[in-house]
Order: sequence, then C-alpha cells, then structure tokens
Amino acid sequence: MKAKLSTLVLTAALAVLTATYAGNAAADEGKMLGPVSKITLAADGKSATAVLKDAKTGQAVTLTITDDLTLDKFKDKRIVEGDEIRARYEKDGKNTSKSFKKAAGC
Repeated sequence: MKAKLSTLVLTAALAVLTATYAGNAAADEGKMLGPVSKITLAADGKSATAVLKDAKTGQAVTLTITDDLTLDKFKDKRIVEGDEIRARYEKDGKNTSKSFKKAAGC
C-alpha cells in the first residue's frame, strides 16, 4: 500500500516538473535594456507600441504593450521617448511585453 502511494506521488511530481519545463521551453523570452526611440498609443488606448534600441546590439526592437500600468505611465508622460528602459518580452512574433520599467527605478 505504501509502495503504491509512493509511486503515485513520485509520478505526479514528475508530471508537474515535466509540464513546467515544457511550458518554459515553449515560451521564448527576450530581455533588453535601452532607450525608447518611439511610443505610439493605439486610438482606443488599450495598447501601444514602443521601439527600443538595444544597448548591447544597437538593434531597434518594437514591443507591444497591453498592461494598464505601463499604458497609464505613457499617458501621464512618466515614460517618454529617451528614457532608459529595462524590458522583458515574449518572442511571439509581436514581441508582447511582460515587463516594461525605467532602468533607474520608478
């Protein structure tokens, strides 16, 4: 009885670890630090695009931002063109932002 329970618990733990690893491998994540070159708010105000120049490569990367906190910062001019940004995003074709913050804080 104890052996069957131990086997069941071990199998369940292995399944959870496998699912977690597969989920992380499927979601390709990018990170970057650089100044904002351009911010474009959508007409409905529910999304925006921001072009950042990667400090390491010098390459321009366009990110899609949909979270309300960052959109409010764009509207209030707390984040403007020229600000140094630390961003994390999903490389899903649209480069959907997961985190978009000033590098110095705030």
